[in-house]
Amino acid sequence: MRNTYLVCYDICDDKRLRKVFQAMRDFGDHLQYSIFECQFTPTDLARCRHTLNDIIKHNEDQVLFVDLGPTEGRGDRVITSLGLPYQAIDAPCIVL
Repeated sequence: MRNTYLVCYDICDDKRLRKVFQAMRDFGDHLQYSIFECQFTPTDLARCRHTLNDIIKHNEDQVLFVDLGPTEGRGDRVITSLGLPYQAIDAPCIVL
């Protein structure tokens, strides 16, 4: 069974930030800056956590995994915003 997760990260070093972003592109959909939506099986989640564990500096960086529940039966993704409207990112993101 797959669950949908928001993976949000705050990385203090630009080099590690680029590595985390590149790694997360393999796991989910980039929503905004440091936020990805991912559909994980328990094995996928463990693999993602292991990958990020090897990149981040644990006493400086933070990665949050927000479990939104089962993917099946959730319906369509609905994203609302305050301020600027949400726009899906269609182009590849380049982090310098």
